[in-house]
Amino acid sequence: METLDLDLLRTLAAIASHDSFAAAAVQMGRTQSAITQQMQRLEEKIGHALFEKQGRQKRLTDHGQRLLGYARHMLAIHDEALRNLQHRQVQGLVRIGAPHDAADNMLPPVLQEIALNFPGMQIDIHVGRSPFLMESLKQGELDLAISNREDEGFEGFALRSTPTVWLCGAGYAHDPGKPVPLVMADGPSIFRRLGCDALDAAGIAWTPRHTCTSLVGIRAALRAGLGVTARGVEQLDPGLRVLGAGDGMPPLPDLAYRLYIRSHVISPVTRQIFENLQARMRQPAG
Repeated sequence: METLDLDLLRTLAAIASHDSFAAAAVQMGRTQSAITQQMQRLEEKIGHALFEKQGRQKRLTDHGQRLLGYARHMLAIHDEALRNLQHRQVQGLVRIGAPHDAADNMLPPVLQEIALNFPGMQIDIHVGRSPFLMESLKQGELDLAISNREDEGFEGFALRSTPTVWLCGAGYAHDPGKPVPLVMADGPSIFRRLGCDALDAAGIAWTPRHTCTSLVGIRAALRAGLGVTARGVEQLDPGLRVLGAGDGMPPLPDLAYRLYIRSHVISPVTRQIFENLQARMRQPAG
């Protein structure tokens, strides 16, 4: 009876997740040619093409999409069996922090990964501003922290890079002839700095129209049409829209989010969790 090679299926899932043979090669620790050869072997086994060219990219065919669904299901069962049968359950507490703008989209996959691989761990979740989270990490009040700050004083790795955009309310009427009314955080904020620097560099006048103590307040002010803010594109929803070059607004740089581990870790479990997350969630270079 013929069987499917789980290693080949894992590579297929990696290609689909990263939408790239090159990125999958980085995750799998192999060369791109080796990844290509694996997919050729899988196509021979299935008897159908799994990929088709679309411009310079390769996309999954209908057979590839169908196989991907089976592959993910089989891999999940396989990995769960190994976790439950090979390893003794690790127990303890891990404290993790995330900024408000990452809590809805970047934090859940991290929590899911910890829960899947360390089901006996209790997770203590803290949501706050990046500079305060980094200070808590420094003081040993957190074990791990997602942050949009670069800090060479901590060991960390890139989780994701996200575009920064100008956001305003869906009904906001922008007037390029007037100073840009900014809605900003009332304390240290990398988005505040990025926005002000971009406007200053472009010679565009601005005024601090409203300040807020939280992201929730900023979003409320935007929906009310009170002004404009620089924020990650993930914050866009039906009540908001993006202002761009056509509105006279300058471009903003992408912002990288990293996962850091506190210095002088005593618990080997914390180190184990961090290394597991790094192996499975690190953003490919480039």
